[in-house]
Amino acid sequence: MYKLLVLIFGFLLISCPAEVFAQKKVPILVYHSIAEFTGHGQKELYVTPENFEKQIGYLRDHGFTLLTFEQWQNIDLVKKPIFLTFDDGYKNNLTALKVFQKLQTNQFKPAGTFFIITDFIGRTNRLSSNDLKTLSKSGLISIQSHTATHPDLTKTEKLDSELRDSKRALEKITDKEVIAISYPFGNFNPRVVTETKNYYLFGLTTTPGPYIKQGIENEHYLLPRTYIKYSTSLDDFAKIVNMD
Repeated sequence: MYKLLVLIFGFLLISCPAEVFAQKKVPILVYHSIAEFTGHGQKELYVTPENFEKQIGYLRDHGFTLLTFEQWQNIDLVKKPIFLTFDDGYKNNLTALKVFQKLQTNQFKPAGTFFIITDFIGRTNRLSSNDLKTLSKSGLISIQSHTATHPDLTKTEKLDSELRDSKRALEKITDKEVIAISYPFGNFNPRVVTETKNYYLFGLTTTPGPYIKQGIENEHYLLPRTYIKYSTSLDDFAKIVNMD
């Protein structure tokens, strides 16, 4: 019997593709401002509209499927899944939607997730409630939480309200369930994860690297992300998304 099992396993190794046994690496990218840098803020947190369009074009031309967290279950159903996330809710993120609409085809549907600081909605350089409604109704953008006031969740005394109030505010605006949160500054600890699980299905860090399913406890609340920066060239971008 033992020899038979060895022979069967050996046959499977030969006949099945290598990727069946490999762990799928899923890039989760993080952006902030999609705009020209004019001297305000941190330059590396900007990506120019031109570079952003080239990056989305690269994903389209190389067979990637862009997903949102409502589509998490599709990771194993598509060949090259990838998530694009945008933190802080800057007004210039509307440019991302324009690029998505420009490059969309019958075969390629861009998608992204905007993580919104709800107490900042409507400020001069931030998305308004009407913007969020438009984005949500586009079918290309998922609106999710980046807390109410963007504190370090490991230090705030208002952890529960930061998690709860931002979720409720966004759900009232979009009339859609909010299931994911990106931790401000990427900071988290066991207490933050425990409280996050009361309201969300996913928690995103800024720990660099792709997501690789490992089956560990709280795996969906420790999701890694890789920054795309002002200095990220298209060659750099290709290496990041292909996990070279």
